[in-house]
Amino acid sequence: MKAIVINEYGDASKLKEQEMPTPDIGEHQVLVDMHATSVNPIDWKAREGYLQEKLPFDFPIILGWDAAGVVAGIGSKVENFAVGDRVFARPDTTNRGTYAEYTVVDENLLAKMPEEVSFEEAAAAPLTALTAWQCLVDFSEIQEGDKVLIHAGSGGVGSYAIQLAKHFGAYVAATASGKNEVFVKELGADKFINYQEEDFEEVLEDMDIVLDTIGGETQTKSFSVLKEGGKLVSIVEPPEETAGASKRIKAGFHWLEPDGRQLAEIAALMVTGEVKSHVGHTFPLTEEGVKEAHKLSESGHAKGKIVITMK
Repeated sequence: MKAIVINEYGDASKLKEQEMPTPDIGEHQVLVDMHATSVNPIDWKAREGYLQEKLPFDFPIILGWDAAGVVAGIGSKVENFAVGDRVFARPDTTNRGTYAEYTVVDENLLAKMPEEVSFEEAAAAPLTALTAWQCLVDFSEIQEGDKVLIHAGSGGVGSYAIQLAKHFGAYVAATASGKNEVFVKELGADKFINYQEEDFEEVLEDMDIVLDTIGGETQTKSFSVLKEGGKLVSIVEPPEETAGASKRIKAGFHWLEPDGRQLAEIAALMVTGEVKSHVGHTFPLTEEGVKEAHKLSESGHAKGKIVITMK
């Protein structure tokens, strides 16, 4: 099968098109004929070698953490999927990611793709939407009426987090640059904060939840806008252990755990239109296409998700 791999860590020039064996499947696994995947910041951070301790892969490495396609084969003990099913997932990858014509997914990580959703829209969702879900639901235990601050509301995780928070009945404030104001408001944000012109510390108070997608000074300042007993969850860096202790704030770092059941719940919200994927850019599964996709992601100037298409 065709795949885009790296044989050493480095910049985007290390991405190479290479023939790889089609992966074998275990008894609880599904072989997915890939139609689309997406590019997330973790992709190029892994390519650069920043995540060697967290993700100790062996070369050649196929990157990619989002899958959308059609079931091409099932293991002997797979119960809930059949050949021909449209599916999507955030696979639990090792050396075999999703920049390839086929990928293997454990059955429990897989969800059926709604007919109303395109492969590109489905591929954009798993990693970022699941991250947003777990930060808001699992860590923060979001409730109707909560006041939620989402940093970088126009980004991959932030854009899904706004929609999910509104689904759960929260009041949502979101930061982003001025050029993304319309987009963030269309996602459902009740209050837009242009971080280039406003200090969120000066306009917000008594927030129940902060979702930190930036880290550093932004994370530190976020504690001041939380109410007593509030919650701060970061996907960038662990908060200082003593931060927020005086206000009994629950603070922590979250690393995504793939989960097919949660993805199925998100799929249901995609059917109702409460959650939408915003695909801003598409590239083909070619060496040049994936290189360009990585460069765009690294630039920080992508609007919406970056999707790689195979079909």
